[in-house]
Amino acid sequence: MAALDQKSPNVLLQSLCCRITGKSEAEVAHQFQYAVRVIGSNYAPTIERDEFLVSEKIKKELMKQRREADAVRFSELHRKLQTQGVLKQKWSILYLLLSLCEDPRKPSSRVGSYGALFAQPLPRDAHSTPFYCARPQSLPLSYPERGVAQNNTSMGTSGISSLGVYTLNGPSPTPQSLLVGHAPSDAMRGSRLAWALPVSASPPGGAAAAPTSRGPTGPLAPAGRVTPRHRREGDGSAEIGEVALVRDILYVFQGIDGKFIKMCSPENCYKIDTKVPLCKSLRDISSRLAELGWLHNKVRKYTDSRSLDRAFGLVGQSFCASLHQELKEYYRLLSVLHSQLQVEDDQGVNLGVDSTLTLRRLLVWTYDPKLRLKTLAALVDFCQGRKGGELASAVHAYGKTGDPNMRALVQHILGLVSHPILNFLYRWIYDGELEDTYHEFFVASDPTVKTDRLWHDKYSLRKSMIPSFITMDQARKVLLIGKSINFLHQVCHDRTSPGKILPASKAADSPKDAAELFTDLEGAFQSKIDAAYFETSKYLLDVLNKNYLLLEHLQAMRRYLLLGQGDFIRHLMDLLKPELARPATTLYQHNLTGILETAVRATNAQFDSPEILKRLDVRLLEVSPGDTGWDVFSLDYHVEGPIATVFTRECMSHYLRVFNFLWRAKRMEYILTDIWKGQMCNAKLLKSMPELSGELHQCHILASEMVHFIHQMQYYITFEVLECSWDELWNKVQQARDLDHIIAAHDVFLDTVIARCLLDTNNRSLLNQLRAIFDQIIEFQTTQDSLYRSALEELQLRLQFEERKRQRQQEGTWGVTAEEEAAENKRIQEFQDFHAKMRSELRILSYSYQGIVQQFLVLLMTSSDESLQFLSFRLDFNEHYKARDPRLRNSLGATRGRRSSNI
Repeated sequence: MAALDQKSPNVLLQSLCCRITGKSEAEVAHQFQYAVRVIGSNYAPTIERDEFLVSEKIKKELMKQRREADAVRFSELHRKLQTQGVLKQKWSILYLLLSLCEDPRKPSSRVGSYGALFAQPLPRDAHSTPFYCARPQSLPLSYPERGVAQNNTSMGTSGISSLGVYTLNGPSPTPQSLLVGHAPSDAMRGSRLAWALPVSASPPGGAAAAPTSRGPTGPLAPAGRVTPRHRREGDGSAEIGEVALVRDILYVFQGIDGKFIKMCSPENCYKIDTKVPLCKSLRDISSRLAELGWLHNKVRKYTDSRSLDRAFGLVGQSFCASLHQELKEYYRLLSVLHSQLQVEDDQGVNLGVDSTLTLRRLLVWTYDPKLRLKTLAALVDFCQGRKGGELASAVHAYGKTGDPNMRALVQHILGLVSHPILNFLYRWIYDGELEDTYHEFFVASDPTVKTDRLWHDKYSLRKSMIPSFITMDQARKVLLIGKSINFLHQVCHDRTSPGKILPASKAADSPKDAAELFTDLEGAFQSKIDAAYFETSKYLLDVLNKNYLLLEHLQAMRRYLLLGQGDFIRHLMDLLKPELARPATTLYQHNLTGILETAVRATNAQFDSPEILKRLDVRLLEVSPGDTGWDVFSLDYHVEGPIATVFTRECMSHYLRVFNFLWRAKRMEYILTDIWKGQMCNAKLLKSMPELSGELHQCHILASEMVHFIHQMQYYITFEVLECSWDELWNKVQQARDLDHIIAAHDVFLDTVIARCLLDTNNRSLLNQLRAIFDQIIEFQTTQDSLYRSALEELQLRLQFEERKRQRQQEGTWGVTAEEEAAENKRIQEFQDFHAKMRSELRILSYSYQGIVQQFLVLLMTSSDESLQFLSFRLDFNEHYKARDPRLRNSLGATRGRRSSNI
């Protein structure tokens, strides 16, 4: 039995103490007592095994050192660490980092030198423990007289803010000697006293530490846990304890009515019942704290109502998910606070001044969460009724703040919100697919549009859905990229995979990458959009030019519909002259088509590509009563397939209008050429009729005026309008980066030609005057032809009469009888009457023509287009019309004055 006693743990432990200290058994009683307590304790770290709390404490330490940027970076790195499953003991790693970062110069809360316990006797009335120990669950806490343990506070942060949370440990273990049913011996009284005193280190000299902050008897009440006290002496209404208010506040934080603090529906806020006896300071603090619950309710109500709304779309659901994530972090903070309150209430111990929940501590700890919830509530208000890209714009607007914490919060939400938009964008620019069920993306598609209008009408921009962090130019490029891919597949029937057109497509980035990508709009995002835009547009233009001869068709329009092929147009007009002089109702299209083919074979047009020549055709316009073939004839150019995207129906209508105008002007030139040839041929023949010299001279003068007018108009139309506009169009087409640039340049070309050829609505009066001049030319041709025809007929009759008279004289008879002479005189009189009539018609025609030209010049001079003003100077270069019409002098002066004022 003695041998067993010699090997018992107590005996061995006492021997160990004697060996270490070098003293006798009687002298090491205190050291032995301490060793027994250490061996019998269950040690645990002072921080719970909660990864969240440790990470938040690290962030708080960084914030205390004014290293906000490091705190934000640590938060991002920790978030990445949570998404990876490589490390299993994340809490241990974070705890190690926290321990390593502690300042070694900071005084420790533990005993200064535990070796002193074994170097000298322990004080009789105070003991120190090396660590805080977790209480075994089997030991009830029945000792209510324990003092306030002064332990180190652990600063942590909630995911929703950086706030201080004190360590929520269990109290130090209760020795068996202090449990109910164990009578303490004299040897254990010192140990019992040590448990009742605050933790303090023994000084090296061995003097006992004096107890602090302790009354002579009874337990020490923690701060904030004051017992109910009377508001006034003598009345029975006792104020509510702060403990009850803290409990109510924690419920209010979750949007739950407490016992004393309830939601006031009329005022839409949490209020303390006026009947509850409470001092003004606590009432004010409680009201300020209750605002957190109101903010929570506002955010929670929005998420609850929108989370189940499928029409809210993916962007909206991402927004709700980000709010849920923030609320989750907020709930974790509340769980920490509840845990601490549970420790205080359920275990029935006092944690001391530094660990007790009070209203003022809650006010401090919830300061940052309140700011974040305020931001979320304001964001919820601002985002009401918004979805898709419009919602992302609203979130982005709130990120423009100088507060780095709020900016980081909004940036995180924006990353989640913009992630679906980035998915839409990548799917659109890399595959040409648009899966936007809830109309959230800024590219819209109209499924009712047919293939021939795909480029113009099928896809468009929803300007309200363009996020504010994407510029209009970037949005237009995004639209063009996907539209080009669909145009290649559906219209050009090009089956080349997008992977061969574009660089390797990338899957959608993570929400964090989305936020960073959209933040760097002029860097990574711009480079991605530009790369896809340039490659897709270049490939599309190559297909149109090589496979569908877009540029060749454009040149064919210039040559045939804009009369650029001079030899072909002249020969065609010569061939068509007999046919077009007939009434329009007697024309047949197949006859005109045959003449067209003859003109092609006889001129340089035969060398054009068969792909172009087969599209050239004849078209007869709508016939009106009295029209001739000249009025209804027109050339046509058939377009279909991909090139019809550039040469739309509207464009071809403009081409036909310009062709009719140019064809009519070319006809005037053709008519004046015939007039001039007639004058030159008949001038010598009619020398024997001197009575016609005045009329013939008048015809020559009027014809010269008309030729000058038409030549100047042809020069203006051909060189100043067509050639200049065409050169500008061709340069733009050669430099075009995408199909839209070609279409826009072509539209500008047609609009310019339409406007400068006086075919737009602004120049309608000028066009009417010009048509009247053309009509005067045609009428002049008719009048001169009639004059020459009657004059030549009269000349022929006179020559015949003189020939008969000469023959009779040679035969020896009278040259003319009285009856023949009377008939001859009658005929000559009739010709003179006709001659007087023709003289009047020519005079009227000349006067009418000059009046119309003068009105035309007045309109030109008052035009806002400088090219038309310069045209008026060329038409009246010698001021012939200016001398006849005072309006021209006034208009010219006004024009010069306006030009000088502009200069």
